[in-house]
Amino acid sequence: MESFSSLIRTASHEQHVEAETSTFMSDLLGGRLGVTAYARYTEQLWFVYEALESTAGRLAADPVAGPFVRPELFRLAALERDLAHLRGSGWRAGLSALPATRAYADRVRECAERWPGGYVAHHYTRYLGDLSGGQIIRDRAERAWGFARKGDGVRFYVFEGIPNPAAFKRDYRGLLDGVSADDLEKQRIVAECRKAFALNTAVFRALGEEFPLSA
Repeated sequence: MESFSSLIRTASHEQHVEAETSTFMSDLLGGRLGVTAYARYTEQLWFVYEALESTAGRLAADPVAGPFVRPELFRLAALERDLAHLRGSGWRAGLSALPATRAYADRVRECAERWPGGYVAHHYTRYLGDLSGGQIIRDRAERAWGFARKGDGVRFYVFEGIPNPAAFKRDYRGLLDGVSADDLEKQRIVAECRKAFALNTAVFRALGEEFPLSA
């Protein structure tokens, strides 16, 4: 029988590829967009992680979501340092979410408040993605815009509390496999993973419209 972690990975594979190969991301990582586009993307991430992490405390004791609430994953402080570097000390005053970002953050918050299994789906799609593909983004960003290696501007991608990402991801998949949910609930969680990728792709699409490449 297929494990829950591989079920989730298989089920969301298509959306995962779609998100990674979005035009905006391809242009950004290909060095065809400027640092302003990167800063705007980082700003959108702030809204999503604020929704994930401001709600984490109330889920810490939850039997389903609780085991996933790991402070070493938290990204908000790192994002804020990056934004201060990219936008200056007054970055908060200019903070604005795209409608697609607002919809994404709202869905995360809704799951956190009403459905711990759904929160796990969003947690998985974000943090495991950051530990994996996020490292490619960090490397490209350092090279394209001259950020110090693992320094301000790319701290979001640096998990100082996780010295061995491969082992951490293995443990995380073990948590998924041990999640206390019946088959129906697991199917709902898988569907929410797909939804998380779709929400993420919608943000990329909106960013692509805001930063079109001049033909």
